[in-house]
Amino acid sequence: MRTLIRAAAATTAVGLALTPAAALAAPSPSPGATTVTKAGTSFLTATTVTAGQPVQVGASTGDHLYWSFRADAGQVHEVTASVTFPKSRSGASTWTVDVFDGLRRRQACTAGAQTPTADASATSVALGCTLRRVRPWAEPWSGDPLPGTYYIRLSVTDLPEPDLGLPIDVEMLVGATDEGGASGDDGELAAPLVPNTRAGTVLAAEPTPEPVADEEYDLTGWLPEAGSRWVWTTVGGVLAAVAGVVGFGLTRRPRRP
Repeated sequence: MRTLIRAAAATTAVGLALTPAAALAAPSPSPGATTVTKAGTSFLTATTVTAGQPVQVGASTGDHLYWSFRADAGQVHEVTASVTFPKSRSGASTWTVDVFDGLRRRQACTAGAQTPTADASATSVALGCTLRRVRPWAEPWSGDPLPGTYYIRLSVTDLPEPDLGLPIDVEMLVGATDEGGASGDDGELAAPLVPNTRAGTVLAAEPTPEPVADEEYDLTGWLPEAGSRWVWTTVGGVLAAVAGVVGFGLTRRPRRP
């Protein structure tokens, strides 16, 4: 009887532990969403996607793939990705999915396999990252997720050199859950976090230098300013010479006839 009670208690504990994880359902594509078939190679060329819009891209091992999406206050985003290896590989490889906010600050993941390792015999690897809830306002130094444009980067961090450049198939999806924008913080972000990427103007011709005004020459311009160290040094030297002559005249013995 005690054994049965202990087993039932253990089963109940396991069920309670799995309940929160089961509540976090994986994101699913939105009905009628257009599939994105490209990815950027940097933050500036990141391909824009929306929540629920599937991504299917063919790339090469070693490429850095970038996407961007819009995040509003009160939302919790979950990024899922999978990399399929059509050809056999020579060794294990480690993959990573990173998420950055509008100021290029890397955001921490609260759940998901962010840096999984695929064995040489594996045909695919799954990645995931659940972000923290986007806050409507926060201090700039806190690093909390704020509304604005977010960037996703999928890359490989460790792999054998012979596998570099092998073809891969990538699938990615961003899911968003709206939990409301209200929070315990009093404040509101004035504008979304977007870096200043405006380039400067290109000059078509060499700029003409401004004319330099002619300097006025003064006959006394070579004299040092009053109160400068050169004036005090000269006056001190003259006084020392006079004192030397007067002292010599007072101490010199008179000549005999």
